[in-house]
Amino acid sequence: MKKALLCASLLGSVLVFAQEKDSLKSKSINEVIINTYIKKDSNYSNKMPLKGIENPQVYSSIDKTILENQGVYTVDDAFKNITGLQPMWGANGRAGDGGAYVNLRGFVAANSLRNGVLGAVTGTIDAINLEKVEVLKGPSGTLFGSLLTSYGGVINRVTKKPNEVFGGFVNLSGGSYDTYRAAVDINTPLTKDKKLLFRLNSAYTHEGTFQTEGYKKNLAIAPSITYNPTDRLNINFDMELFDMKSMGDQTFFMYSGNYLKKVNNIRDLNLDYKNSYLGKGLTNTGRSINFFGQVNYKISNTITSSTNFSTSSSYSDGFMPYLYFSGDDPSSMYRSDQSTRDSRKRSLNFQQNFNGDFRIGGLRNRVVLGFDYLRVNNNQNFYDVNGFDRAPDGTSIPVPLHQPGFDYTNFNGPALQAKYNAMADNETPYLVKGIQDNYAVYLSNVLNVTDNLNVLMALRVDNFINKPGVTGAADSEANKKLNQTFFSPKLGIVYEVVKDKVSFFGNYQNSFKNLNYYTDATGTAKTPVPEQANQMEGGIKTSLLNGKISSTLSYYNIKVKDVLRSMPSPGNPNAQVQDGTIVSKGMELEVNAYLVKGFTAVVGFSYNDSKYTKADKSVLDRRPNTSGSPYLGNFYTSYQFLDGKLKGLGFGIGGNYASENKIYNAEDGVFSLPSYFVLNANVYYDAKKFRIGIKVDNLTNQHYWIGYTTANPQRLLNAVGSISYKF
Repeated sequence: MKKALLCASLLGSVLVFAQEKDSLKSKSINEVIINTYIKKDSNYSNKMPLKGIENPQVYSSIDKTILENQGVYTVDDAFKNITGLQPMWGANGRAGDGGAYVNLRGFVAANSLRNGVLGAVTGTIDAINLEKVEVLKGPSGTLFGSLLTSYGGVINRVTKKPNEVFGGFVNLSGGSYDTYRAAVDINTPLTKDKKLLFRLNSAYTHEGTFQTEGYKKNLAIAPSITYNPTDRLNINFDMELFDMKSMGDQTFFMYSGNYLKKVNNIRDLNLDYKNSYLGKGLTNTGRSINFFGQVNYKISNTITSSTNFSTSSSYSDGFMPYLYFSGDDPSSMYRSDQSTRDSRKRSLNFQQNFNGDFRIGGLRNRVVLGFDYLRVNNNQNFYDVNGFDRAPDGTSIPVPLHQPGFDYTNFNGPALQAKYNAMADNETPYLVKGIQDNYAVYLSNVLNVTDNLNVLMALRVDNFINKPGVTGAADSEANKKLNQTFFSPKLGIVYEVVKDKVSFFGNYQNSFKNLNYYTDATGTAKTPVPEQANQMEGGIKTSLLNGKISSTLSYYNIKVKDVLRSMPSPGNPNAQVQDGTIVSKGMELEVNAYLVKGFTAVVGFSYNDSKYTKADKSVLDRRPNTSGSPYLGNFYTSYQFLDGKLKGLGFGIGGNYASENKIYNAEDGVFSLPSYFVLNANVYYDAKKFRIGIKVDNLTNQHYWIGYTTANPQRLLNAVGSISYKF
């Protein structure tokens, strides 16, 4: 209730300001649409300004206006517009690792960057302060390090900035499954000379569920201040608060067992799609607070400095129930919980970049020299009730899936808390504690050999220090401080066949991961070398008709080496050896087009072939169960009337396709999530002072699942309407 009153207060304050005259400079709607749908250049993919056509790295970007037209209000929902990206796991708010997970090029990735620096959020990320989403494809460790990136790519949120014009909007939304939302965006100068600027974005969202139990309450508050004392100096301060209280999404895990001989697809289980199989009170509270500071200074006409500081803090406390299948019988399931209590993770990031744009010997050089420091402090506490249902002798037992009248609601908050209370004196929590320090220096240069040919060369020197917080003998190998230095190179070549219109590109990209100690066949603790991924990629980019049609077609091959793999021995069933390899290869096609007046299209297709090439025989030459669907497709087309009596009216339709997803894939069985094709539609009317819209998701009421080695059912047909007042 307090959160709802806070949002109402913010909305009321805005209505007072809303009577001031709108002083925004006018643009034709046609120009606005073109600027919305054409492929944007990126200042972040190589930590320097580069046109998309001359950038050797593949990336996708989605502008806030597209999201506004679609009625999207979370970053997770925005991902449906990104070619080659597949959602795997929704945010649950758990400290440290509770954010949403996606798949890129066969590897798991998460939201980790905000404006190019640390900006992790473990709950649902509201899109209220979002300017655009950038997804950089492939290993990106050279410029962004190993702790914030994935071998498949890195996700970067670009946020709204304060500007010199008073304005903003208030928005109210509501729809299916008890969904309601209030949002506000206020921008105003704080001084007459307009050197001090302020912007506040805030939203409160409540969502129910299509199942018997479940809900999410999300509050987002994101103020930002900009100070421009001179034309050379720019100072920015930002804060983000994301507060989430929820009863988590239904999650089924598929463990090994003879039941895999009887079923191999989630549909074979004949689950009641609308039954959560959970009772009330299984709630969790999660919170993420981020602070950001940035100082930009123009040293000369050719050299600039950017000093960045950010902190990220996450907290969670509450239940995380889950369901799983194991044993022989696919007609019964087990119920368990892994909860957190005062669980926390704190991170700090300092980054200094010097950018130069100058000529040497008549050749243009665009250079970035940077220093990066990242500290991660883990203090996470996990507690388990591994088997909620017990036989008289204390052994864990399953419950039936299809027994009429069975009361699944007995798995509820009070009953689960009673279980924890009963085992309070004998609990053995799983603790994740320790401090990681990461120091890095990187240098990158884009050299224009000719006006049409540029070569990018970059190198990172990375020093990783791990200070574990585990208990045990201080002199044991596994408790010693780990200190490793790694060199990460990057190379890119772009040849513009037609200047600013058609280019061929190729890249070599590297990333790496510092691993924990492992034990060999004799039980001896070993220090692993960093695991690393190397990508070779080539393709073609176009930007035609003044940028109205842009496209990227590429083929990539990523090889991961020095992977830890299982090699049990009689003396050590948990023994490992570090010689595993994974190969992930495929192609991506993305097209952004402003075809005719008012009509736009975004289309993408990707194929990924990922497999273990050196691994335990149970998974050798098989697709990893975290690699997602091999085939993905996405599209969104829209039309907006630009003149006449219907001026401002627009509508669109989009969809996403994913092929079969093997979430368990080994010698003893295969278990898959079926392919799906989900359609969404929207219609809106955009006037000078107001905007109304409605979106309908899952038009055909598909029953479909996503999963990170899990089966997570997704929303059925649902609609949300909204109205905004602009000032």
